[in-house]
Amino acid sequence: MAKPDGRLTHDLDPEDRPPRDACGVFGIWSPGEDVAKLAYYGLHALQHRGQESAGIAVSDGRRIVVHKEMGLVAQVFDEPSLRALRGDIAVAHCRYSTTGSSVWANAQPTFRSTPTVSIALGHNGNLTNTRELAAMLAPGNGHGTLAATSDTDVLTELFVQGPAGAPGGPAGDGPGPGGIAEAAARVLPLVKGAYSLVFMDEKTLYAARDPQGFRPLVLGRLGAAGWVVASETAALDIVGASFVREVRPGELISLDERGVRSRIFAAASPKVCLFEYVYLARPDTTIGGRGLHAARVQIGRTLAREHPADADLVIPVPESGTPAAIGYAEASGIPYGQGLVKNSYVGRTFIQPSQTIRQLGIRLKLNPLRDVIAGQRIVVVDDSIVRGNTQRAIVAMLREAGALQVHVRIASPPVKWPCFYGIDFATRAELIAGSCSVPEICASIGADSLGYVSLAGLVAATEQPPGSLCRACFDGQYPVPVPDSDRGKSVLEAAGSR
Repeated sequence: MAKPDGRLTHDLDPEDRPPRDACGVFGIWSPGEDVAKLAYYGLHALQHRGQESAGIAVSDGRRIVVHKEMGLVAQVFDEPSLRALRGDIAVAHCRYSTTGSSVWANAQPTFRSTPTVSIALGHNGNLTNTRELAAMLAPGNGHGTLAATSDTDVLTELFVQGPAGAPGGPAGDGPGPGGIAEAAARVLPLVKGAYSLVFMDEKTLYAARDPQGFRPLVLGRLGAAGWVVASETAALDIVGASFVREVRPGELISLDERGVRSRIFAAASPKVCLFEYVYLARPDTTIGGRGLHAARVQIGRTLAREHPADADLVIPVPESGTPAAIGYAEASGIPYGQGLVKNSYVGRTFIQPSQTIRQLGIRLKLNPLRDVIAGQRIVVVDDSIVRGNTQRAIVAMLREAGALQVHVRIASPPVKWPCFYGIDFATRAELIAGSCSVPEICASIGADSLGYVSLAGLVAATEQPPGSLCRACFDGQYPVPVPDSDRGKSVLEAAGSR
């Protein structure tokens, strides 16, 4: 269901949507396999990273065919559509928009074709110098005009054209004799911001990661000869691929019958997104050698030490708060239990809730177990607080179910700053921690007490070097400067590429 501005309705409470990652990407090179169906399963494993659109591009060595639509993976694809995608290489993508409107034209993989080469590309992240990149596009080059509004379209067009006037490359007249790989190697050093890319021409699969490595990207082996690239290790597991390594920050790799070829296009300066460890990635994923379930359980243990509570029961806000709640119960000695039941079928809907349901708020997604809650002092553990509306509703729901006290514990520090590297946070003015102190937030949500894990405690739980993590949403220190003109999820009007 579309709103008047073309955006899809997908939240029961759009004023307090959870933080979301921009996208999930998946690529496979595996002659003889049903690569479209494997890509479909890979997208299912990554569905949490993007729920507005989904697409798969497949090459049979001569041409690339793309199928993409708005909606969930299972809504976009069926057996006939997958059977029509025949080939040895596939690139797949599920999207949540940060730059560019939520419309079909911005669904990915993006696709461009010239008389000499074609490209299909999927992008996880958000570029911070899109207008500067768009200015490098040569006008009237015969490749057509940009119909969409995303940073990914600009990047795809640059890979096909080559940046106009860039040293060592053609003046915007095509990718050059080295093909897409050489064009990408020329363009990527000019790109700023977050990008984990999976793309292909007719014969080769490619992957690249920005020098900071903001968003995860991993390489896996499928059978004796196949290769898989994905946003998370969980997607490798789903398709039966074995983990080989992470794609390195600043690395471009090529995958085909010659195996893996790697080139470094920029010096690595790792700044992996800390929020991946809190919420974004699946708990059965590994990042930087650290299993995220174990990291989140450790966050809960730290939270219990930093913010103890005199209580009878620890419950999670399912599912994102579950590992931290397990850790909190373990470290505190307070029994762990299920106090809230989640309806798994309303996480994404195209049907606008009625006014009656809107007034009930969070109840369509969560319902309390009254026999468990009544008469108990409750610790409820969640991953983060954005605007506070959800936590306010949960606290009220638990009190209505008979809780004597409600102590809220959060498995991340206060989110005070927006993200410009691929997470759809609210603006700072909309973030409750951007203007309120912890006691003020506690009073606002109606809790008996409120405790956030410390930034130091969160970093320690990741087991990563502190300097290798992006913590901008917590401390406002952005590793890659963001121009004021690019701060926000705007269309590319200044670049003339609507």
